[in-house]
Amino acid sequence: MMFELPTAFVARMKKLLQEEYPAFENSYKERPRAGLRINTLKLLPEEYLELSCQELERVPWCSCGFYHDGSRVYSKNPLYHAGLYYIQEPSAMFPAQVLPVEKGDRVLDMCAAPGGKSTALAAKLGGTGLLVSNDVSASRAKALLKNIEASGIRNSIVLTEDPSNLSGRFDQYFDKILIDAPCSGEGMFRKEPSMRPAWERNGPAYFRKIQEQIVDHGIQMLKPGGMMVYSTCTFSVEENEGMMDYILKKYPEMSMETIGIQSEGLCPARPDWIGGDESIAKAVRLWPHHLKGEGHFTALLKKAGNGAHHPFDRPVGRNDRIPEEFEQFLKQAGIRMDFDKKRLCLQGSHLSYLPEDMPDVSGLRTMRTGWYLGCFKKKRFEPSGSFARALTQKECGHFICLKPDDPDAVKYLKCETLTVDPSLKSGWYIVAVGPHALGWGKVSGGVLKNKYPSGWRWM
Repeated sequence: MMFELPTAFVARMKKLLQEEYPAFENSYKERPRAGLRINTLKLLPEEYLELSCQELERVPWCSCGFYHDGSRVYSKNPLYHAGLYYIQEPSAMFPAQVLPVEKGDRVLDMCAAPGGKSTALAAKLGGTGLLVSNDVSASRAKALLKNIEASGIRNSIVLTEDPSNLSGRFDQYFDKILIDAPCSGEGMFRKEPSMRPAWERNGPAYFRKIQEQIVDHGIQMLKPGGMMVYSTCTFSVEENEGMMDYILKKYPEMSMETIGIQSEGLCPARPDWIGGDESIAKAVRLWPHHLKGEGHFTALLKKAGNGAHHPFDRPVGRNDRIPEEFEQFLKQAGIRMDFDKKRLCLQGSHLSYLPEDMPDVSGLRTMRTGWYLGCFKKKRFEPSGSFARALTQKECGHFICLKPDDPDAVKYLKCETLTVDPSLKSGWYIVAVGPHALGWGKVSGGVLKNKYPSGWRWM
């Protein structure tokens, strides 16, 4: 696995690590660790292990994270397509675990694509409160949106805004904020060697300026008493301890907090490398020669005070009635949910169910507001894949449950027509693996017409 590291990077790391450097260098000869994180919105880790018939080693700093050896292609599994787990590098699981999200919180993931940390934060919220997932890149946010919807998340807003536009709208609004900042990516050299030329083009100094701007806007959006996680996947002191020094000096209302996760191999940050405040040592560094994972830095900060939630004016577009076609669909599909009419939002032909604590996001670049239910076509309602993924058997009476190893599960995910029990009544059904929804199908005469989203198709 060993490859040539940038000369300037090697010189700097030798100076920082001194007698530890040989062990650090030797870590590049090892295979990168692979991992998956169980989506606890859908099931518990123990339930996943039983359903998948696997024994996996736990990631010690993530209660729902596991290592795997790469012998299986985990993206080629119906359980993955049911949103039961997210494929994630083990060290990258740490920042979302550190942020102490509580039920009912307003949470912002500022640099959210491709969605690993957002889906973890949503699982902590457990369907309550509000998750705003933002990424300035509209192209990267496409993957973010897919992962949000595939995970069965109902209470989220997906934006593609510059942080400067967000801070003007959400002043002191969020209880918790996660900033997984764009960085020089030194901690990913082993996992993604292609990052080396990017590092040589744009090193730490380039990203430090971006990080300062993002942090400035993030602190503005954090309510008094709120907490923020700042993380990177780089070893650069300038982007890590240096950023903490920047925050503490510019924002006296911000303080470093002790990270409550204890695990062998987690190392304190090094304020002595910059002559910074001793409290910076409360941040944590993940080094590849100390643990089974790549290089990361994570800090937990708190804003002084005790702020109340800011009320928002009702957003435009709410409806006081449920469209008749939607009511007909709910009856045909055996849906047992009571929808709050005031949270149904019809924009053109598209119907969404807004989070209970929905802010006005008009004028912002929005990819999704709430739970996208589907669209109206020629006086009928066509349900979305995200509508199915977030439903349970208690909420929908029409489930066709397949075993994970049933060939029909893969056929369904490939958007093929299925033969089903001819005694099934005609109408809409959810196709599932076990009790976990994959998507919709329409049954007629023992045949299920596949309604799985073509953009999610198993390739």
